Amino acid sequence: MPDSIDRREFLARAALGAAVLALPRARRAPAAMFVSLAPWAVARGVGWPEQARLAARVGYEGIDWAFGPAKQAGNDATRALLAELGIVPAIVNLPMRDPLGADDAAFDAQLPALDDDAAFCRAIGCSRFQLVLGPMTLPGQTKVERWAQVRRRLSAVGAVLAKHDVTLGLEFLGPLVFRMPRDRERPTPTDSAAPPASPPVPFVWTLRDTLALCADSAPNVGVTLDAWHWHHSGGTVADIRAADPSRIVHVHVSDARAMPPEAVRDDMRLLAGEGVIDLVGFFRALAAIGYRGGVAPETIGPRIPDTMPAEESARLALDATRAVMRKALH
Repeated sequence: MPDSIDRREFLARAALGAAVLALPRARRAPAAMFVSLAPWAVARGVGWPEQARLAARVGYEGIDWAFGPAKQAGNDATRALLAELGIVPAIVNLPMRDPLGADDAAFDAQLPALDDDAAFCRAIGCSRFQLVLGPMTLPGQTKVERWAQVRRRLSAVGAVLAKHDVTLGLEFLGPLVFRMPRDRERPTPTDSAAPPASPPVPFVWTLRDTLALCADSAPNVGVTLDAWHWHHSGGTVADIRAADPSRIVHVHVSDARAMPPEAVRDDMRLLAGEGVIDLVGFFRALAAIGYRGGVAPETIGPRIPDTMPAEESARLALDATRAVMRKALH
């Protein structure tokens, strides 16, 4: 064993090595970390089921799939398609309307349908949903009130998903822009005599706080860890190494240029390896805690223009992601 690394680091690199060595062979079930196509990010303009065919053709091992079209096609047809292509249905967006919104009754009314949707998800071989976690409270809420409301919603979702052995990944939003005040978020009172409700305040936007919210909500609720949001939230490799691996549900990867926090916008992403994010440390930390699941390139913005052919952009993103994952071995 080299003197420059300790036993834990050696084992982490060995685990990541096994994952990376599996990357080029896209016609079998992945063993650990595998690259999954997120069509909305790197193959825009392609619909289902061509998204799945594109993923397999280019060499991805998984697909971040589209729930509506897949369910409409049906269980048997969707399972047959994925089996034919030899790719894994890695994760799908939670099929609920505004699940963390203000209307409790509207949320509760959707839970029976979620039970059926989770059953479909599991039947086609997928065990993971994901949901974006807004970084602000609702108008008029304190952070404590928002925590209690979101916790109740996530607990209810977790209970439904647990019946089907399905987990939920929350994607926190790290850049400062998501916490900057916007006029459209300032509430207008319905009664001119009543004082206006207080504007939204920052809620949760870091890995640590998201993990704490998950732990307070349900055993099968975790994090969709996006390297872009992790970086812009001030996240560290130590934060990842401290995480319970069962709480890391899915991974997104892109890169960033160096710039002041107030100038960062979400559609300024680079390909993995082109910027300043410590992606080598990021992947080594994931390997060290034993993460097993999809890694989806999510290069949002002009780096992959809409005019680029989908197959070309998907291949570009795949190659960049594989290169960074290999680099993490050295």
